[in-house]
Amino acid sequence: MRENDPVTSATRQPETPAAALPPRLIATDLDGTLLRDDKSVSPRTVAALAAAEEAGIEVFFVTGRPARWMDVVSEHVHGHGLAICGNGAAVVDLHGGPGSHRFVKVRELERENALDAVRLLRDAAPGTMYAIEQTYGFYQEPEYPKMHMEVPDDLASAEELLAPDGPGSAEPVLKILAFHPTLDPDAFLTLARLAIGERANVTRSSPSALLEISGPDVSKASTLALCCAERGISHEEVVAFGDMPNDVEMLTWAGRSYAMGNAHPDVIAAASGQTVANNEDGVAVVIERLIAERRRPEGLS
Repeated sequence: MRENDPVTSATRQPETPAAALPPRLIATDLDGTLLRDDKSVSPRTVAALAAAEEAGIEVFFVTGRPARWMDVVSEHVHGHGLAICGNGAAVVDLHGGPGSHRFVKVRELERENALDAVRLLRDAAPGTMYAIEQTYGFYQEPEYPKMHMEVPDDLASAEELLAPDGPGSAEPVLKILAFHPTLDPDAFLTLARLAIGERANVTRSSPSALLEISGPDVSKASTLALCCAERGISHEEVVAFGDMPNDVEMLTWAGRSYAMGNAHPDVIAAASGQTVANNEDGVAVVIERLIAERRRPEGLS
C-alpha cells in the first residue's frame, strides 16, 4: 500500500502530561541507540524488550535502515512483527525473516521531486554523489563510495536512474542517499535543506557527510504517528529513543523521549530526557525503570 497524503499529526500537541499516562508503545532507533557499536543486541536489551512486550507495551523499531538490513533485530519484533524503515518511508512486516519481508505501507519519494532534489543539490554542492533506495532495489552512481559492502543493481547517473524508464522504474523510490567527500556533515545538511526546500525531507544519521532524502512529509515521526493512530495510541503514550538528527522529529513528537549518552547535540536538545550510551544499554536502562514503575503499587514512590 502506498501512502503519500500529508501527515499533520506528527507534531506534539500539549495535552495531558506524559508522565501521568503509562506507556503503551516504545519507539527506538537502532544504530547508535538500541544496537551496540558492534551491531549486536545485548542480552540485557533482549530481556528488556521481551519484558516490555510481556507488560503489554508494544515495541517498534524505527530506523533509517532499509528492510533488507533488518535481520539484526528480526527475531526481536515479537507479536506484531512490524518495523518502520527508511526513516519512515516504509512499514515492513518482518515475520518472514531475512529476505522475506512484506511492505505494509510505502510512502514514496515521487521521481519528479527526487530529480529536483538531485539537480538543486548538485548546483549547491558540486561533487555530491548519489544512490537510490527502492523497495527492493539499490542503485548508485559509479563514483558513489562502497560504504556497506552493498552490491548495486545498476550503475548510472542519478538522472538516468530516476528517469521514468530507468532501471527499477516499476518500484517506488524510498529515499535518495547523497554523499559529499569533503563537506562537514552538519554544514552539508543545512546546505541541502536550504537548497531543496519543501520538495523533500532531508536528514542524516551517518557520522560522515551522507544525507538521506525522503518524500516531503516523510519522517520517522510522521509514519510513527500513523501507526499509533491505527492502534488508538496517543503521542503521550509513546516513549522514544534516538541518537542522530533523523530522530529529532520523533523525539519531539513522543510524550517522553530519551537521547542516548552518545547522541548528537541536536538530539539532546530535542529529547525530554537522556539515558546512558548505546554501549551501556541505555534503552534497556529506561525500559527496566518504566516496567518497575508500572508494577509499583499506587501511592508508593
